[in-house]
Amino acid sequence: MSDEITTSLSLAEMANALSPYLTAPLSDPQLAKIAAYLSLLKKWNQTIPLTSLEDESEIVARHFGESIFGGRFLGRESGRLADVGSGAGFPGLPLKIAFPGLRVTLIEPNLKKCAFLREVRDVLIMENVEIARSTYENLPLPPESFDFICSRALGSYRRLLQWSRRALNPSGRVLLWLGVDDSTSISHLEGWNWQLPINIPESKRRVLLSGTPAA
Repeated sequence: MSDEITTSLSLAEMANALSPYLTAPLSDPQLAKIAAYLSLLKKWNQTIPLTSLEDESEIVARHFGESIFGGRFLGRESGRLADVGSGAGFPGLPLKIAFPGLRVTLIEPNLKKCAFLREVRDVLIMENVEIARSTYENLPLPPESFDFICSRALGSYRRLLQWSRRALNPSGRVLLWLGVDDSTSISHLEGWNWQLPINIPESKRRVLLSGTPAA
């Protein structure tokens, strides 16, 4: 793979693709980090499956924009965030770009995807980003390790939520990017206080669901 990092999108074009998902525009340095990330994603995607999308504007919107859209549920710009089943780094790394004060743990069992995540972290010079090569259930953690736990299209939500109750602090929050049907099912699970799901911009069947552990 070439070391050259390139993208055909200008910063203005990236900002336009992101605009439906943001409550405040990103700075040029933040957009430049997304451009570098996008180029690395395209490069690595030639050898390992990271995304099925090919159009750069769609990648920026679907992967980066939808990830940063979850920031409206954080309530603050710092804290300890775990991205479970991180894959290509979504939503954890775009949230880190948008909210640099977050301390992010990317939990991903796949060796090659972890190698990709490490390169993104190092090229973008991201501090306070830990990459844990593990399943979330086998990751050794003290209780109440995180303020936020997020996951995007992971599945097996009952198991994830059982683990999240132990891994979250008592006032912590889980953020789930998922389909409408899964959202309806999860909203009826006991032991959690759920907010009404929010439709993800530019999508008819995907929502963002947020909940806190019930006392």
